[in-house]
Amino acid sequence: MRSCRRLLSELKLWTSGRSKWTRGLNEGLGGSGKAFLSTSSCPKVCIVGSGPAGFYTAQHLIKARQDVEVDIYERLPVPFGLVRFGVAPDHPEVKNVINTFTQTAKHSRCSFYGNVNVGKDVTVDELQGAYHAVVLSYGAEGNRRMGVPGEDLPGVYSAKDFVGWYNGLPSCRELKPDLSCETAVILGQGNVALDVARILLSPLDILKKTDITQPALEALAESRVQKVLIVGRRGPMQVACTIKELREMVNLPGTRPEMVTADFEGVSEALKDVPRPRKRLTELLLKTALDAPGDKELERRRNAAKVWGFRFYRSPTEILADPGRSRTAGIRLAVNRLEGSGDAARAVLTGEVEDVSCGLVISSIGYKSLPIDPAVPFDSHRAVMPNSVGRVHQAPGLYCSGWLKTGPTGVIATTMNNSFDTARSLLEDMDSGALDVSPAKPGSQEVSSLLEKRGVRPVTFSDWEKIDSLETRRGDACGKPREKLLSVEEMLKVARA
Repeated sequence: MRSCRRLLSELKLWTSGRSKWTRGLNEGLGGSGKAFLSTSSCPKVCIVGSGPAGFYTAQHLIKARQDVEVDIYERLPVPFGLVRFGVAPDHPEVKNVINTFTQTAKHSRCSFYGNVNVGKDVTVDELQGAYHAVVLSYGAEGNRRMGVPGEDLPGVYSAKDFVGWYNGLPSCRELKPDLSCETAVILGQGNVALDVARILLSPLDILKKTDITQPALEALAESRVQKVLIVGRRGPMQVACTIKELREMVNLPGTRPEMVTADFEGVSEALKDVPRPRKRLTELLLKTALDAPGDKELERRRNAAKVWGFRFYRSPTEILADPGRSRTAGIRLAVNRLEGSGDAARAVLTGEVEDVSCGLVISSIGYKSLPIDPAVPFDSHRAVMPNSVGRVHQAPGLYCSGWLKTGPTGVIATTMNNSFDTARSLLEDMDSGALDVSPAKPGSQEVSSLLEKRGVRPVTFSDWEKIDSLETRRGDACGKPREKLLSVEEMLKVARA
């Protein structure tokens, strides 16, 4: 390993030089200079997926051990996963983590290969043959279905697709949601549900300054949506959003809250025994729903043209169609009661139902991971990879991190911790000998050869920087942080220019 460290030290001196020859060589190797190490015995790790889970796993591996070489493979030509395609446009501060990920991608022992569809362009088995370890961190790109009649009607969308549409995910560019109705119903009460509600109701002057896509901005400018109901099967004590997201809704310009007083019966009395974060969240809900507003807030609400509100103890049973069954006209909700208390409380049907007129239904009941390769273990019922602290069961040398490991829960900081845990498991296995890193592995050299034979041309991180530069320039021209390219074809054209 000492000789490997010496090689890496020499490599760093080579790649830090500013001569034209050095820069050209480094550029040709994707900015990493990895060809020098292709036959060395350095441990080589491959990460599939370049979202937060992938980058945090890579970051920990590189920092914790000075001889590990990491390659990140991504299906799209652009990196950063849900930070680019999931974080709300009006949350630029959350996207600052991209700066940290960029530092990792530019590290001398890390390389990025975009436009590589693992499972199709190259198999997991082939990756395992080329690397000492493979970490699957490709997230959760599937939708959880409601399982109710009418959910395939025009006017019904998953939150994942709706968010992808306004954030520029290439697979969602043709969504074109119908926003011609007055009332929208969002099913689910987590942060994503509140993101969608906020985007539907935000003043255009706010959205124009974000990186929301131009087609989405134009559609929202023509939107007739005036009211958004955020529906959950349990009560105010179980709402899944964070206090930050709720506060943003409460203070959203041009809107006022509209709640059902009866939904909050008994909530104040139950607050004394709950943890502080839940208590603060519920107190803000109670204040918003029940307290008489002060003069300034009263005036603001009187001038508000748009309305939002939570509806608790309700579950969807059917999406109702118009007489011609050509589009959504409403939703039938079952009325629930709770058995138990706190987070363990369970929604039980009462037998009552109610119909709500609406022309837009957005299901925000969760994302789910999908299997990437038939040879890789996958728990279809839980939609996760069966694992112990990131070690995939019955698959030596195979690891997982992020939502593929835990299911779609938590925020970016949660993913960071779970990815660090996986990286620690991998490093422990290296140190204990459970993962044999003694034989030399070809790493990206072998994978690149396979991809070339199959007509696949990866996008390097320096290629991505061309895309980034163009998007930023386009954004500058219209007062936005960036104007995203919306198709893979456009991205590849710029990357290869």
